[in-house]
Amino acid sequence: MTRRTDWAEYPSGSAGPGDDAYGAAAAPYETDSSAAGPPEDGAARHGDGEARRGGRGRGAGGARGRRRRERAEPSAEDGGATSSSRAEKGEPPRDPVEQARAICLRLLTGTPRTRRQLADALRKREIPDEAAEEVLSRFEEVGLINDGAFAEAWVESRHHGRGLARRALARELRTKGVDATLIDAAVSQLDTEQEEETARALVDRKLRATRGLDRDKRLRRLAGMLARKGYPEGMALRVVRQALEEEGEDTEYLGDEGF
Repeated sequence: MTRRTDWAEYPSGSAGPGDDAYGAAAAPYETDSSAAGPPEDGAARHGDGEARRGGRGRGAGGARGRRRRERAEPSAEDGGATSSSRAEKGEPPRDPVEQARAICLRLLTGTPRTRRQLADALRKREIPDEAAEEVLSRFEEVGLINDGAFAEAWVESRHHGRGLARRALARELRTKGVDATLIDAAVSQLDTEQEEETARALVDRKLRATRGLDRDKRLRRLAGMLARKGYPEGMALRVVRQALEEEGEDTEYLGDEGF
């Protein structure tokens, strides 16, 4: 990468390195033989030799001048060079709206996100609020952002994949900035009967691992697992008790305070 050179470090009249050469670069084909250094003895009698020496001197000065111009060019055209570099690296453009659009499209690739999540991402990247609002609103208009559909898909996936109950699902959606009305509509897909069925399946998978423990400890461990997944305490205790009874455990005197 060409290093940007600040020529201000060599003010007019200073003895900075290469000042004469930079001056020669302004007219690289100048015929003044002084650019090649002091004349040698017999230079007047050997015109061809002087011309050759002058050519070499001008060549050296010209090469140095060209190198200086090459270093100076990025400074003169810094905006274009920087924009070209950003384009080559796939970076977003400088325009805030275009930058916000590029960031949102990249974040949405393969992963649905809520408007709140995208807004937070734009804020972290210091996108102006006006540009962020314009892009987010447009994305909602064309359906690229749909918090209602996001919430419904989240409930479907997390309930069947992780066994989470309505309470835990609502908590997760709140942290993602989904509106309360949309959360209620999404979690209403699950009714109490379906929740209890999922709770039984979770207990059945964990029941074997608790064998060998005393009854109260088994109850606390299994009911605690359901509670962490958002199941109501009453439902958790009822499901665990039924599972223990099916294994022959006596739960007649097992009070709710055990949980």
